[in-house]
Amino acid sequence: MNGPRLGAHMSIAGGLPNAIVRARAVQATALQVFVKSSSQWAARPFAPGEVESYREASREAGLDRHTLAHASYLINLASPDDVLWEKSIAAFRVELDRCDALGIPWLVVHPGAHVGSGVPSGIARVAEALHRVLPKTGQGAGVLLETTAGQGSTLGARFEELGEILKLANDPERVGICFDTCHVLAGGYEFRSASTYAETMTALDRAVGLDRLHGVHLNDSKGDLGCRRDRHEHIGQGKVGLEAFRLILTDSRLRDVPMVLETEKGDDLEEDRVNLGVLRSVLSP
Repeated sequence: MNGPRLGAHMSIAGGLPNAIVRARAVQATALQVFVKSSSQWAARPFAPGEVESYREASREAGLDRHTLAHASYLINLASPDDVLWEKSIAAFRVELDRCDALGIPWLVVHPGAHVGSGVPSGIARVAEALHRVLPKTGQGAGVLLETTAGQGSTLGARFEELGEILKLANDPERVGICFDTCHVLAGGYEFRSASTYAETMTALDRAVGLDRLHGVHLNDSKGDLGCRRDRHEHIGQGKVGLEAFRLILTDSRLRDVPMVLETEKGDDLEEDRVNLGVLRSVLSP
């Protein structure tokens, strides 16, 4: 592999091994999946042989070390509501256990929303949730906190908020971050020129540490700088622009980091092929 690891979030409809089939159909070298339904709290049991089939297919495709899982959108590790917080922790632990079973190295999660309790309180809740979950999951999958657009009371639009959670979690081997291009722009960070990209990555390094960046979501943005709206757009059709994607894809520090699309598509995956083609085109001399 001379170029970056590029892929997409793939459906697990019909069983988790089918996500590998779909990834191979678009020549992906990275992958993201859900390990259970993203819209339900309960997780169905794995089908007989599903885990073994998935792990074998992942190894054969060369994706085993370059796959991300994404946690359910129902989970809110920053919630001030004790019932929802405990339910979120329990569900998150199940997802980490499923990642361990499947051999998926990282589980991406939105830091959550403090719902009026305040940023410091929300940060403390997330850190405490990580303390409670990680010691119970062995030495397997780690957690990536995703940068967010900053809608409402969500945490993670500012790099310093993520850095504070990481500092409180105090587990550099098991907790890192996932950089979402749409969210970072919407959250107010400019990175669409060589100079502003360097400034933003310096700010990220200062607050978090680039060595803790283990995943990238490649999404263009319907909204412009600082809009605080989480609205993904196809590559080259939004406000992020191709130059920003070129800077990310050619950053040698990110060479081995899985980079995945989260853009809308149909069952034939044609939109993924087009978006990945656009991304690969910016690498051409």
